[in-house]
Amino acid sequence: MSENNMEATTSTPVAAPEATEATDGAQATSIRRARAPRKPKKNQIPIGMLVVLGMVVVGIVLASRSSNLGFFWMTGGIFGFILQKSRFCFTASMRDPVISGSTSVTRAVLIAFAVTTIMFTAIKYGAASMGLPIPGSSYVVPISFATVVGAFIFGVGMVIAGGCASGTLMRVGEGFTMQWLSLLFFVVGSLIGAAHFGWWKENFIVHGPSIFLPDHFGWMGAVVLQLLVIALLYRAAMLWQKKKMGTDE
Repeated sequence: MSENNMEATTSTPVAAPEATEATDGAQATSIRRARAPRKPKKNQIPIGMLVVLGMVVVGIVLASRSSNLGFFWMTGGIFGFILQKSRFCFTASMRDPVISGSTSVTRAVLIAFAVTTIMFTAIKYGAASMGLPIPGSSYVVPISFATVVGAFIFGVGMVIAGGCASGTLMRVGEGFTMQWLSLLFFVVGSLIGAAHFGWWKENFIVHGPSIFLPDHFGWMGAVVLQLLVIALLYRAAMLWQKKKMGTDE
């Protein structure tokens, strides 16, 4: 053998047997995956029609006993459908910006706050202008240490459970067994909180300041101020997502 042939033979790279086997195995796996038939999706339309029919029947029965029960059943079903399709969850609005940088759900919550601000203000102002008691005024509770403790417990709980009240109820309807457990302890915690609420109210809540914005800024000023705060938070959410993900969509 000549020196040139020897040099060509020695300079030609030879793949290791392990690397060749690994490459062949990966290619075979990808081919099998590509050829594997996909399982056909189950047709859920008949099931959905039966569920809707059942809801209508239950709604008619409830409405025959009380118009309020029928109304609550109808609105509950509508809200459940909207929550499930939109994946609306307060936990996600606080969690996603930290974990993934996405603020789409956060901005959806802020938009909901803006809409409810306008609508509820219209209802309250209409009652006040006619000299009637302001709806919901009794729920303007003082800000106290109990607010901080409750917010902390709820924040930790909803992160561990993976959802807030609306998200938990939505996923229970979807069949997530973990959320069934969350719902159980949601009820247990609510019962414990209700049992001890009197102690918190007597020792902390009644001593805190009550803030009702229309009393300080007027009805129009309160709406403008709250919408301005929501707009600033919305803009901050957009900038945060753009910084973390490179897009504000």
